[in-house]
Amino acid sequence: MPGPLKKRRSNDPEGVRKRIVDTAFNAFTTRGYGVTTVQDLKAAARVTGGAFSHHFPTKKELGLAVLNGNVTDAVEETWIKPISQAKTASDGVEAIFTKIIRELDQQGFVSGCPLGNLMSEPAAQDGAMRQAAIAILAQWRGKLAQKIRADQLAGHYAHLDAEAAAIFVIASYWGAMGIAKASQSSSAVKDCGQELLRYLDFCPSQTS
Repeated sequence: MPGPLKKRRSNDPEGVRKRIVDTAFNAFTTRGYGVTTVQDLKAAARVTGGAFSHHFPTKKELGLAVLNGNVTDAVEETWIKPISQAKTASDGVEAIFTKIIRELDQQGFVSGCPLGNLMSEPAAQDGAMRQAAIAILAQWRGKLAQKIRADQLAGHYAHLDAEAAAIFVIASYWGAMGIAKASQSSSAVKDCGQELLRYLDFCPSQTS
């Protein structure tokens, strides 16, 4: 004879936590960290104050979770993975910008670079968040520089300093996304992508 049915657990702590973090990521990268209140996030995530506080006693802890989770994943998917898989750094940059521009035009709005948004606001004011953001930036820069150095071994970009070139590419993209966010137009990203490809192409392997 079968025993009594066990009551199925109705709550989902991990699902609630993920919903809060995803909601915060969207809010922080579109509206801004400073202007987004905990009350805003509770309402948008459809969670009680108790559930919110259980997972994130402070807004800073939520900001760190967003940086170490969603922002890290966004940089990995948008830049690190495509660059690692591309034949050359130039091919990777071209593919990345093509995809980003297509997505911006399809969605009809620009929220900017997730890391750039958080690094220019809360990370500039809080040490722990700054260190988390710097670690993501270092990973991004390191992978791009690694690809450029590999290309140099194959005879490309001989006059480039790989580390300096990597941060130049990132800074150019970062700035273009900031302009695109302010203007709500992808035109700055299109121009930036074209100029970055020219920058890479203008560094031939032969000496002058």
